This record gives sequence, structure tokens and C-alpha cells, in this order.
Amino acid sequence: MNTQVHRRKFLSSLIGLPLLASSGNAFALPSARQPKLHGAAGGLKTSLNAFTFNAALSDGSMTISDLLDFCAATGFEGVDLTGYYFKGYPQAPSDEYLFQIKRKAFALGVEISGTGVRNDFTIADKAKREQEVLLVKNWIEVAAKIGAPVIRIFAGNQKNEGVPKEQVTEWMLKDIQTCVDYGKKHGVVIGLQNHNDFIQTAAQVTGMIEAIHSEWLGLILDTGSYRVLDPYEEIARSVKYAVNWQIKEKIFLNGAEKETDLDKLMGIIKSSGYKGYLPIETLGEGDPKVKSVNLLEKLKKAML
Repeated sequence: MNTQVHRRKFLSSLIGLPLLASSGNAFALPSARQPKLHGAAGGLKTSLNAFTFNAALSDGSMTISDLLDFCAATGFEGVDLTGYYFKGYPQAPSDEYLFQIKRKAFALGVEISGTGVRNDFTIADKAKREQEVLLVKNWIEVAAKIGAPVIRIFAGNQKNEGVPKEQVTEWMLKDIQTCVDYGKKHGVVIGLQNHNDFIQTAAQVTGMIEAIHSEWLGLILDTGSYRVLDPYEEIARSVKYAVNWQIKEKIFLNGAEKETDLDKLMGIIKSSGYKGYLPIETLGEGDPKVKSVNLLEKLKKAML
């Protein structure tokens, strides 16, 4: 089935998306989307999402170099270097700066599992949206230079009162398609994150990814952002699209924040056949160094 047919089917079913969330789907993510890694835990590798240290990286009390040292010292196999912590963001940094980071990560034995930007494809103004696309394109090039296999993008969170959701989705799909095509040119997979914004359910994830239907597009599966329906069921429905993760300490169950059942989560991941990185991200109160190490140890135990 071609891309246009997928897109028409998705757009025509938008209004009923929440009702579709409980139904299964037969679209299987091509195995080529999965990183061919062979770590000690059945091809799974640990990683740390830089957003864990958002406050310190934002105020300058921690640098990306410090973050790499931390990951190496605490046993993370990879690090997800979110774009906003690079000097000069949203502008792309100099090659010299990027290659210094890449060289240090290599010297420490820490793999760069991904990067990401803060884009918004729900903006109604086409000219402004074109700038969002350009942002993603620029950072696709950054991802290629530092060896990040995946770049995370968002759908967006504009309310767009009076604009039909299917219309927003149509322009969003065109923008994502442009990014996917550019990612393919540079050997970088586009990872669309379910971020409890425009995308809130597994059915919406399925619709978006099927509408574009490319091995260069997948899902950054955010375990803490399925908040409408049962999160474990939603993760199980969308895990086939996963090209990277944000595994969080907390999960939203029946509207309440609960500790993530890592054994249950790992059961879903292992059953799916996913091979690749499992970046963790800790949020909220407390020392992120302590919290991330604690979550890492719990994750390693669940991976056994």
C-alpha cells in the first residue's frame, strides 16, 4: 500500500482515534529499523537521556563533557545527547566542537545513542513551521556528524482552536515526511516521541507511522507519556515501532503517578524482539545523580 493511501486512511479515521486505541494493529515495523546491536542482555544496552540533568546542563553547572564522564563512571553504555545542551542551540555547533564531544565519548567507551530537538509541527503558520523543519534538518546533520543513529522530534502542542485535527495532522505528516526523507539522505532515523501532546495514544502513534510508512521513521517510546489509557497496554501496542526509548521512574496508571514496574516493562520489550538502547530519564525532586544510578541498577536487574 503506498504512502498516499496510508495517509488518507489515517486522516479519515482521526475523529475516532481514542476509540481505536484498544484495538490491535497488524503493521509490523521492518527489522531494518532496529539497531543491530548485540549487548550482554539480548542486544539491549543501557543509556542515559541528558534531560535527566536538565537543570545543571541548562545553568552551566554541568557540561556535556561532565555528563560523558558521569556516564562512563557509573556504567551507562550510551548517552542520549539532547540538542538543547549543545553550545549555541538552536544553531548547529561547529564541527570542531561536535568532533571533540564525539572523540571524548569514543575515548570513554560511551556510545551516543541519539539526540533530539524541541520542534513543533502543530504551528498553524506555514512559514514558522518551515523554520521548525529547518531546525530538524540542521540537527539531522549534527546527528550524522556525532554518530547518533536516531534524532528525536516532537509532534507539537499548539491548541489551534477551530482548526480540525485532521487538517493539523495533514500538514504535520508532510513536515515529518520531509524530515524522514532528509534523515534517510544522512543515515539518521527520525524518532517521533509520544509526548502527551498532540500524540497521546498508541492508536495515534500507529496512525502517524503507518501514514508515512518508512523504515527511516520510528517511535521514541516515552513510558511516562501514555496517560489516557492503560500505559502498559499502550506500550505493548506501540513497541513494534520503537527505535529508542525514554524509560522513566514513574508511569501514569488510572490518572495517578505510580512507580514503573520495570519487570513488567522489560517483559514487553523482550517479547517484542527490540534490540538497541534503553535510555532512562529521571524527573522531579532529588539528586539526579543518585536517582539515575538507582534507576540504572533497577533496569539492569530487570534486563537479566
